[in-house]
Amino acid sequence: MQTPDSARSYLDLHPEVAAALAEGRPVVALESTIISHGMPYPQNVEMARSVEQVVRDGGAVPATIAVLGGRLKVGLNAEELELLATDKNVQKISTRDLPVTVALRQHGATTVASTMRIAALAGIRVFATGGTGGVHRGAGNTMDISADLLELARTDVCVVSAGVKSILDIGLTLEVLETQGVPAITLGEEEFPAFYSRRSGFKSPLSVQTPAEAARVLKAKWDLGLAGGVLLANPVPHESELPAEEINPHIEQALRDMDALGLTGKDTTPYLLGRIVEITGGRSLDTNIALVRHNAAAAAQVAAEYARLR
Repeated sequence: MQTPDSARSYLDLHPEVAAALAEGRPVVALESTIISHGMPYPQNVEMARSVEQVVRDGGAVPATIAVLGGRLKVGLNAEELELLATDKNVQKISTRDLPVTVALRQHGATTVASTMRIAALAGIRVFATGGTGGVHRGAGNTMDISADLLELARTDVCVVSAGVKSILDIGLTLEVLETQGVPAITLGEEEFPAFYSRRSGFKSPLSVQTPAEAARVLKAKWDLGLAGGVLLANPVPHESELPAEEINPHIEQALRDMDALGLTGKDTTPYLLGRIVEITGGRSLDTNIALVRHNAAAAAQVAAEYARLR
């Protein structure tokens, strides 16, 4: 995706990020919705700082992305991270919300879709998150399909995640990705993961064995002029997994509770993840933190390999 010159005037690059991009060193984008809406305080800010350190330990520069006071922030300082973790006025924003958030000089925590878009504007090609959005269960009636899927179809960024969130319809999500021409690739496994669980019951459309292979896929894709992103699914570590047979009943309970409250739209995912934390007594939160760190480590390796190829 070509960056309009006008868009650069809205970007604030952290000096460390700006220097790395100018020198061609690896940079990994990180989202901010997981900080403001995905975890309780203080685990959210502790997680954000630890994930940034994981990226550094992997030889890349972390660039946590958010919109603060209407400015597109690419790389945050300690005070900005704390604001995202504690300020109740921070909104969860997707790509559609960016122009309003910028124009009204508001605070926004970026989803996968909006983080991808801002990362691409800054020239960052690799992004680590927890889980990707997708087709919600019952979408045949609600038409609730995450903007993450459309952003993957049009924005040249590799998203490293633990698959799509377990609360979603994984089979239909994979079908939409295929229709949109988005490579859904699993790292090191033949089965597509399901966020909390290593196995979803769905064979992965594609697979690679190493981050170096993943980086070569990225280069080949974009060298061939094939626009759009790549979903690189990185299964949760064995020791942190909540197996499907254990977590699925809790997900079903959370879905029933959500339906009883009548929640829809962008409120659904934060509610479901929070409710599952309650039902599991915090175990799902531990798994969430572990998989985010695991994805950040993999993304740093992919970014480093891609920088060498370039």
